[in-house]
Amino acid sequence: MIKIHHLEHSRSQRILWLLEELSIPYEIVHYSRDPETMLAPDSLREVHPLGKSPVLEEDGIIVAETGAIIEYVIEQHGGGHLKPPPGSAEARAWTYWMHYAEGSAMTPLLMKLVFQRLPQNANPLMRPLVKGIASKAEEGFVDPRLKEHIHFWDSSLAQTGWFAGSTFSAADIIMSFPLEAAADRAGADKYANITAFLERIHARPAYQAALKKGGPYAYA
Repeated sequence: MIKIHHLEHSRSQRILWLLEELSIPYEIVHYSRDPETMLAPDSLREVHPLGKSPVLEEDGIIVAETGAIIEYVIEQHGGGHLKPPPGSAEARAWTYWMHYAEGSAMTPLLMKLVFQRLPQNANPLMRPLVKGIASKAEEGFVDPRLKEHIHFWDSSLAQTGWFAGSTFSAADIIMSFPLEAAADRAGADKYANITAFLERIHARPAYQAALKKGGPYAYA
């Protein structure tokens, strides 16, 4: 049976959702974040050297990174579901979004999170200065880049409401976290197509089932 090493409040929630969509039995190994640092526990390093989640384990095979895990599950257990036909324009779009989600999309979101948290971790005497610098970096660089990406997502969803063709696919699963995070802290909830997309995926029974099994999930 597939085993998922799952960290609370993390992007590994998407893997649970994927497995629920495909009705694949799986076991969850739960991990909690350090309440002060919000980092994953060292025990995850016993599974993978980087100590990150998600990690999939099956019959001695270890697969890390969300995109790689999704591709592994689709190839080994998908039965042709959640991926467009090979060679099609939709399949090329699917591959693009699979790589884009954890690459280009997450970079400005992570930068925004870092700059927002910098003042909290600064020496109290230095906090006003750090806050000013962080705000300048957000306003001058991070926020404009994020706005470009958010507009790109909204435009991409305008035609069919999904990222890779006219039907729901694993591309929508991997893209869910950037959109959820941006809606929570970067104003993406003001875009009609993004809002409609999030409402659709959150209403899916498999999404709800994964949330129930996965535990705490705050994408901010």
